[in-house]
Parts: sequence; C-alpha cells; structure tokens
Amino acid sequence: MLEGEKEMNTAQPIRDTADLQKLKAYYKEVNPNRRNQALIILGLNTALRISDILKLKWKDVYDFHTCKYRSHLNIREKKTGKQTRIFLNRNIRAALAPYYMERLENTGTKEVMEEQYIFLGQKSKTAPISRIQAFRIIKKAAEECQIDQPVSSHSLRKTFGYQAWKQGYSPALLTNIYNHSSYKITIRYLGIEQDDRDEVFRDIIL
Repeated sequence: MLEGEKEMNTAQPIRDTADLQKLKAYYKEVNPNRRNQALIILGLNTALRISDILKLKWKDVYDFHTCKYRSHLNIREKKTGKQTRIFLNRNIRAALAPYYMERLENTGTKEVMEEQYIFLGQKSKTAPISRIQAFRIIKKAAEECQIDQPVSSHSLRKTFGYQAWKQGYSPALLTNIYNHSSYKITIRYLGIEQDDRDEVFRDIIL
C-alpha cells in the first residue's frame, strides 16, 4: 500500500473549527506557499476528490477572454463519471488570485497559462503534482498545526460535508453534492450517526 493510502481510506473530517482555521492559515501565514494554500482551500470548499482537483487547469477556473474568475466550476468526476457544477466561493477566489499572479509572472504569457494544470510540481511545466505529493503537503500542515487526528487529502472532502451539516444543511442535499447513491452512505461517510450519539452522551450528565 502506497504512503498515505491507508489514511485516505480511513480519513475523518476535521470537526474542530479551531483546528480548521489553523490548517487554512498554515501555508498562508506560517509557511507561505501559494500553491499549497490554494490546494487546501479548494479541497475544503469544493468537496472534490483530490484526483479531480489535481486535474484542474487554469481555464477551468479563469475566463481568459473576460479576464475574470468563473462563477462555477464544471467538471466530470473521474471516479463516478458524473458531471458536476460547483460554485467558486470567495475563499477559493482569494486563494487562487495571488497564486495566479505568481504563476503568470513565472510563465510570462496568458496563452501558456490557459492550458496549464493549476497544481504544477516545482520543476514540471506539464504535469500536476501526484496524489501522494498532495497528501504529504496536507499531512505536513496538519502535523505542524498539531491537529490531533490523522488528516489526509480525503479529510478535506469530508470536512466540507461535516461542517455543512453542523451549520444546518440537510444530509439529503449533501448526498446530492457528493453524488452518493443513498442518504445512508452520506450519513456513514461523514460519521454523523456517531457524532449524534456522542453529543447525547456529552450533554446528558446524570
């Protein structure tokens, strides 16, 4: 089994909002890296699998004719083959904007940028970073932030749904967002049933 695969398969969402804020700030403030920062923000805010995030090109998020970020991301999911449409919120755009300018300075022309993968390796001009490299980027940030749980790229995908559920959004809607085949799969996927049980035992003090 490759490094990180076990943790990807057993990933849990980041439940503590303080931990979540620390993770978001690590590559922005503690160890600045605009590519890595954008990777984490997209992972948290799109609920996409890391394989789908890594195949994104700049033309998918930026309209080079109008010179504006797109309102939505349209993508066919690699695993399911289903077409999905995702709103690009302000946090995504705020993370992409400085990284885009950095890449543009390094590349020199918008024509080249349009077809480039967003998450290029440090030395590559044609290929995105690997899933394992993405896992290491996220794992390092989690460890440096002393988050007391294993955090992988898949944790970001689950965190979106878990935090949406905590804010009152229906698991049935999340089932649609995740393209799950049933409501029960989403409940189990996010660990919601166990969280409900834990909350009862935490709140009922006899």
